[in-house]
Amino acid sequence: MTTPTVDVHAHVLLPEVDALVAGLPGHAEARALDARRNGRAALEVNGPMIGERIGRLTDVRARLAAMDAQGVDVQLVSPSPSHYHYWADEETAEQVYRLANEATATHCAAAPDRLRGLGLVPLQHPAHMVRALDHALAQGLAGVEISSHAPARELSDPAYEPFWSRAEETGAVVFLHPFGCTLDERLDQWYLSNTVGQPTENAVALSHLIFSGVLDRHPGLKVVAAHGGGYLPTHIGRSDHAWSARSDAGAGCAHPPSSYLKRLYFDSLVHDPYVLRELVRVAGADRVLLGSDFPFDMGTEDPVGALRAARLPEADFHAVRGGNASALLTLLSKE
Repeated sequence: MTTPTVDVHAHVLLPEVDALVAGLPGHAEARALDARRNGRAALEVNGPMIGERIGRLTDVRARLAAMDAQGVDVQLVSPSPSHYHYWADEETAEQVYRLANEATATHCAAAPDRLRGLGLVPLQHPAHMVRALDHALAQGLAGVEISSHAPARELSDPAYEPFWSRAEETGAVVFLHPFGCTLDERLDQWYLSNTVGQPTENAVALSHLIFSGVLDRHPGLKVVAAHGGGYLPTHIGRSDHAWSARSDAGAGCAHPPSSYLKRLYFDSLVHDPYVLRELVRVAGADRVLLGSDFPFDMGTEDPVGALRAARLPEADFHAVRGGNASALLTLLSKE
């Protein structure tokens, strides 16, 4: 059977989660922070943009029709990052992840041959993350989605070690998708909060995983970085130089930083065929997965066409188109 075309970067909007947190203490402050970081002009565009896409974000039939038009056979569906709600207290956070996990699983269950799902974990409460991951897996989800940081915590924080251990043990996919950038008002014009902020956050988060030794301690982790890993893969030479030239930079990880790119996975959503070719070169053709950011405006309407534009060797093209993700998600196990 032909390997399916698999899009690992697709989102679902969960009105149930929005209804749960509306009016709770801390929610208004979190929305105000997002508004300040993004700027008024971005917010004015976001509302109509979401409105135009609400069907594809919530209705399975609309999603499948759009997938058919794109030539995508399977999507790995993750909650909109707006559902992270890392401001929430422990009780609210548990309600959020349980509802998000169950709602995402229900959405995907409407087309089980074509939709796989990811859940959420409360990154702001490390002690609850293993339980949240287990809950997601119990719903039949393939893993969980996390941001690049939580308030006052980086992904290198030792408090996350039990989570990394459990993710490695279970084979869960951990989809690293930033939401928000701590550069704050420096990026509040011209949508810099996304165009500059997201690649920056990806690079920072991945660097924490690499330089702290997380990937040494947990070599079996299945971390998928959105947006091609941001700036890191194309600027990894600077990291390698620091690792070899400075004792402080090289203290936490055993090997040159570039070597860890081959232990990670990256989606193909980089919006430039030459950057995509470089990503494949430095990470390996077996570590890049098709991604579209479906159905948001910062994604691509034609992920397969964008991949084809990189003019990869045919074997590499098909690996990225679906072979790698099929192996990662065991989609071919029934064939």
